[in-house]
Formats: sequence, C-alpha cells, structure tokens
Amino acid sequence: MSDNTQETTPDVPSILTETSHTFLRSYLNNASPVGFESSGQKLWLDYIRPFIHTELLDPYGTAVGIINPDHPFKVVIEAHADEISWFVNYVTDQGLIYLKRNGGVDHQIAPSMRVIVHGKKGPVKAVFGWPAIHTRLGNPDQKEQAPKVDNLFLDCGARNKKEVEDLGIHIGAVVTYEEGFDELAYNYYIGRAMDNRIGGFMIAEVARLLRENNVELPFGLYVVNAVQEEIGLRGAEMIARRIKPNIAIVTDVTHDTSTPMINKMIEGDCSCGKGPALCYAPAVHTKLLHFTEEVANNNSIPYQMRTLSRSTGTDTDSFAYANDGCPSVLISIPLRYMHTTVEMLHKSDVENTIRLMYETLLKITPEINLRYF
Repeated sequence: MSDNTQETTPDVPSILTETSHTFLRSYLNNASPVGFESSGQKLWLDYIRPFIHTELLDPYGTAVGIINPDHPFKVVIEAHADEISWFVNYVTDQGLIYLKRNGGVDHQIAPSMRVIVHGKKGPVKAVFGWPAIHTRLGNPDQKEQAPKVDNLFLDCGARNKKEVEDLGIHIGAVVTYEEGFDELAYNYYIGRAMDNRIGGFMIAEVARLLRENNVELPFGLYVVNAVQEEIGLRGAEMIARRIKPNIAIVTDVTHDTSTPMINKMIEGDCSCGKGPALCYAPAVHTKLLHFTEEVANNNSIPYQMRTLSRSTGTDTDSFAYANDGCPSVLISIPLRYMHTTVEMLHKSDVENTIRLMYETLLKITPEINLRYF
C-alpha cells in the first residue's frame, strides 16, 4: 500500500481543463435515471466522440467509445451512467402522487425535497410533501410517523387526478431529485448522482488524455458507460457478453468512512482526499490488482486499500464472471453521503483516479501475464 496519502501536491498540475469542468457540470446536472439514461448517454458520447475511432450503443443504452476497434486484444475501462430515482405508482383523486423505488433510493431524505417528474409532456416540478411539525406532534397520544415509501407523496400543484394527467404525468413516469452540481470549500464537489456519473466523467477524461498525448495503444480500448447498474449490474452483464474483453478496469464510488455513524471495523478506513481506493475481493483479479498497485507506486499516485466480501456490489462482478472469465480490477473513488442529493467527493481523488487508469493503460500490453499461478 502507498504511504503517500496526502492530497494532490501543489507541484502536480491539474489535468482537468475548463472544457472538462463544463462537461462535468452539465453531465451531473442532467437526469439519467435507471432505464431512462438516454439523454445522459447522448451528452457523454458527444463529449468523447473526438477522442475515439468508433462507437457502439447496445439495445438497452450502454454507450461505448472504441479506440483500435479491429485489435483482437480488448481492454475495457468502465463506469455506470444510471442514477437512483422513483416511479409514479398511484395518483389519488385529490391529485397527490405515490411512488415506487427505481433503484436504492433513500426514503428518509425525501420529505421536503424538490423533484422533477419526467412525463409525456416534458418535465414537471413537484415536491415531496410532509406534514408540519406542529401537526405531527400536536396529539401527545399519537406516535410521530417516520418517512416510509408508503406514506411519502408528491404534490405538483394539481388538486385532482385529471389535473395531474393534463400535465403529462402517468403511471410509470420517472422522478428525479432537482438538486445539482456545486462546489464547496477545499476542492470538494457535491451533487446528486456522483454515483456514478463521476465515473463516466473520469473514463471520458482518460480517453481525452490518450488522444491529446497521441498515445498509440497496442490493444483495442473500449470506454464503456453502462446502464442499469443500480438495479443489479444489468447493463454490464449485457455489454461484457457482447465485447468479450480480455481485461476490465472498472471505476465506481466507495464509502468515505470518516464521517459519523459509520463503523470502520465493518466498512474499513477510507477518506476523501487520500486517493482512489483499490480493493481485495473474489471478483478482483489479484495479479491485476498488484499490477495496478505497482503502477500507482511507480507514478507517486496516492491510493487506499479496502476489502470486500462475496461481491463488490459493482459492475466488476459482471465483467469478472462473464464469458470464460475476465481479469478485472476495481478502482473506487471515496464518496460521502452516498445515495443522497449531496454526495460529496474531492477533486484530487478525481484527478488521481484518472491518472491511475491512464498510467495503467500505458503499461498494459497483450503479452501481460495474468495467469493465476
């Protein structure tokens, strides 16, 4: 493990450009809920198109930028594009809207949140209504209710079911939170859907650096932005079978465990600003992990280590066990407040994760020895 865990040192120039930041902001502010990722995928493909030779879009929307498409040895760098959200499930006669989860959305953060309902006539603004504290605590004999899926509702201003329908809202319309990208002091980024559109941003930046530095890779590179990770790694399953890669480098988020109410004895020790996290896990190929560690050490890239159990809970699992088995490694970026609207990460970790993926690609050749023993 690297013992160089400080934030990016002042003498290391930023690899992010003004254009990069513009793309990051627009990409994170765009809604790409599970199963409805198309608008985000269009933004992503438009950005990476100058850096690739060709592209692929599979039937369910996973987008792939390809460099050297005719090379038989295939390397994947991958992230997932989808964000957690809600589905419209039931509309009352009074025009209130009840919901179902679309992915692992956190019901406890919902009360008083502003949302967008993506209906047939375009986006509609709404709020999660919640009774005032005066009314919730007004009866001493009544136990205060906690927010649950079955007592949460949206109010879009309509006062009957027909008015809801007239807005284009329908059963199955998807709902996303309105909060978007912002920056805090000390180089922290916040926003919803950092999990894992920050990954899509980072793999796009790797493709940009390869093109701008005129790197000639000795293999085919598949830059994969997969769909439907949040409901079971489904997009990665499909695209792994289609591409049949020889190596997969997957990036996702992991928990910053330095905040309150997280047990480090269970979750391990991982913090924002100390570099990307590598991990030991059954799906992570040990020799490829050590190869990536060596790249980090040789390039003075700070990193942290974690352990994961039966599964990583990321698209790494889908690539590792696809086809005849694909040596895979997971490079995670530490994140605070996962699956909320204020997911927080550090700019230095973004840059160091990009660097680690980029430098690892520079060291890979088709002759790489990843035999188990």
